[in-house]
Amino acid sequence: MKKLMTCLGILSLLYCSCKDNPEPQQDNEEVHISEANYLQNRAPLRENPYLELPLGSIRAEGWLKEQLRRMADGLTGKMDSVYPEVAGQRNGWLGGDGDGWERGPYWIDGLLPLAYILDDDSLKKKVEPWITWTLEHQSEDGYLGPVPFDKEPEPEPGLQKGARRDWWPKMIMLKILKQHYEATGDKRVITALTRYFRYQQKELPETPLDFLSFWGNRRGGDNLQVVYWLYNITGDKFLLELADLIHEQTFPWTTVFLNQVKDDDPGYPWSYGSTKRYPFDTLEIAKITLSRHGGIHTVNLAQGIKEPVIRYQQQPDDKYLYAVKKALRDVRRFHGQPQGMYGGDEPLHGNNPVRGIEFCSVSEMMFSLESMIRITGDMEFADLLEKITYNALPVQASDDYMTKQYFQAANQVEISDRLDAAFETHNHHFTDFVYGTLTGYTCCLTNMHQSWPKFVQNLFYGTRDGGVAALQYAPGRVKLKVADGAELRLEERTAYPFRDMVNFKMTLSETVAFPFHLRVPGWTEHPEIRVNGKRVDVRIEDNIAVIRRTWNSGDEVTLRLPMKIKTSRWFEFATAVERGPLVYALKIPHTEKRKDRGDFYGEFREFYPASEWKYGLPEQTVRNPEEKIRVVENDWNQEYPWNLDNVPVELRLEGVKAEEWKEIRGVPVMPGFWNKLKSKEELEDIILVPYGCTTLRITEFPTYNIAE
Repeated sequence: MKKLMTCLGILSLLYCSCKDNPEPQQDNEEVHISEANYLQNRAPLRENPYLELPLGSIRAEGWLKEQLRRMADGLTGKMDSVYPEVAGQRNGWLGGDGDGWERGPYWIDGLLPLAYILDDDSLKKKVEPWITWTLEHQSEDGYLGPVPFDKEPEPEPGLQKGARRDWWPKMIMLKILKQHYEATGDKRVITALTRYFRYQQKELPETPLDFLSFWGNRRGGDNLQVVYWLYNITGDKFLLELADLIHEQTFPWTTVFLNQVKDDDPGYPWSYGSTKRYPFDTLEIAKITLSRHGGIHTVNLAQGIKEPVIRYQQQPDDKYLYAVKKALRDVRRFHGQPQGMYGGDEPLHGNNPVRGIEFCSVSEMMFSLESMIRITGDMEFADLLEKITYNALPVQASDDYMTKQYFQAANQVEISDRLDAAFETHNHHFTDFVYGTLTGYTCCLTNMHQSWPKFVQNLFYGTRDGGVAALQYAPGRVKLKVADGAELRLEERTAYPFRDMVNFKMTLSETVAFPFHLRVPGWTEHPEIRVNGKRVDVRIEDNIAVIRRTWNSGDEVTLRLPMKIKTSRWFEFATAVERGPLVYALKIPHTEKRKDRGDFYGEFREFYPASEWKYGLPEQTVRNPEEKIRVVENDWNQEYPWNLDNVPVELRLEGVKAEEWKEIRGVPVMPGFWNKLKSKEELEDIILVPYGCTTLRITEFPTYNIAE
């Protein structure tokens, strides 16, 4: 088994000479390396650097806890009453004759971790029937899931009743059962999954992952992930054989990611579903590339991007890591938007900032990155997770978490049912961008819930050397075992991502030595680490700082991550402004209108600008942002930050009036601006706010030279 990865190099434990009156040699001293306290990969699987902690051991605090409570009081906690036709008693995962495909499990995949992170009994009671029915109604042959119909049922509008033997929805339930076991230790899960995977091993040769729908082969990585997890618990060798079979039948993401850029498009935007199923046509696969529009389904991409990394655990070939890194570069180049996501309104749709980003893609990309971080320890994945979470995620659900946007966009100056900027616009009767429940497509109504809870669950990890790692920063706390089983309570107090200081306080059952891993984001320069108020120098390798020392109860670690203002180029040389983990957008106050057209989509919310939005940026500002842009930190008591009323930080600068912006059916069309000269009289003061605080926004700006 290979021990090194070219893309990794984590966990450097070397001590560097200290500056600024550092503490004595105790910091990064040689200490006893403990065995891992949490589930680690069994041989022959490659060891993982970071280890999941039991569900519920990590808690949110401050604004993040309020975010979770809003979910509990909103759609996440009320889906069964808001959307009873799918999430109610008729659902096939509760034994009913109604919806029996992905949407019920999607909801529980987010509700379950939310319930245990909040320790909310009322939410746990909503989860319990789905777990109980699934475990108690397993067939003798090992099949799990809704009972297949003897004959095709009569269709009902809005329900996905058929294809009950489809492998794909089962993959979501596998994730749910895994989480249920981690939260409760319910041994029925191990028995049920063992029987189910033996059933899969028997059935897959004749009924492959995609025998009923191509979704199963695109999302096989979710299945593979739980197979490896169960193997680490039971050690059953047949699971590795099953893993080989699942990987073989999964869409060859590694090959596709490694394909060279093609200039031609596939011919029509829904070509992603027209390729031959398993066994795959190698000539057909060779033509698929991330550079094209329409060739790949965006949620499939968000889920599939982790499959090569998951497979890497059993087959540690660096090609898997390289393929994923190349894929992320290609996605950014051809479809990327500044908030970390990519234009894809079902199919990939390029990098124009008015192109939609599907909410499911945000949720699934977050989960994939979280999975890849644990396996690789690669902080490039952690930085991208942070960018998506703190920019793309907050804007796509309303503050009360009762409505959602099926598609968001980097530049959106109106949200209404007249927008015509997405491949799916006409399929969904112009409801893709409005905030509603049934608007757009309802997969996102049920799949949006895993995003924030699973992010909380990935704030902290155990490490393979008996330590603790903090790889995402937010107010929270964790209880875990370190060293040889000592108990650590770690409290994280911070106003991050709006401020640059992160403080950790330790409460220990005993004085003990263990390593503390801290991510140093790629965007920062000259970070500072202090232990009990005294600066320590720790070598940073591959964006990880590891403090190794003997710790006492009451010790505090403070991490300062200086945030510089930077600019980046995007669509047609337009410019975005970033500071630290946050992307900034023009502050556009809005008016709200509620509309109900009396159709299937129900009531929804529209938003219209209440101020001017036609601005560009001076080229001089783009080149010297630290000199030309002023940072204003507003008073903020860590209340819910994600709206214009509670903005914790602003950027103030001069913008350029740009009347040449065009608007077509509410969609802003980027003006031609290259080398256009503006006068000083056309400069006005403007305010940029964090992208995640906006509803309407301009994020990618045209730039202009200013005549002296």
